[in-house]
Amino acid sequence: MPVRGVRGATTVERNDREEIIARTGELLRALVERNGIEVSDVVSAIFSVTDDVDAEFPAVAARRLGWIYTPLMCAREIPVPGSLPLCVRVLLHVNMDRPQEDIIHLYLREARKLRPDLDTGDEDRYYRSEA
Repeated sequence: MPVRGVRGATTVERNDREEIIARTGELLRALVERNGIEVSDVVSAIFSVTDDVDAEFPAVAARRLGWIYTPLMCAREIPVPGSLPLCVRVLLHVNMDRPQEDIIHLYLREARKLRPDLDTGDEDRYYRSEA
């Protein structure tokens, strides 16, 4: 079975521990749901944050969702002038047979600006308050 990359990003309203966990959890739940991913098929996850997000590791959200055996890593992005602030990105490596062109990458909240070509307009249904 091939390993596929599944991308996503979201933004937080403020650099706050619970906000980071909630928004990251929202993104992970949406990626798993939209792609029919079983958590046991997630090989690893790499999170990155802009330099204005440092109140918590986004990987904490994955652990709270039960991703206990998944290797996780967090990194800081290059501070490119004019880049989207307060942004959390994730790259999931997933064992799946789905062809690359059928993978659904999600960009929520202000992160939609990063990939307007992928904006289907239905991502609002993933905005949940639970972590």
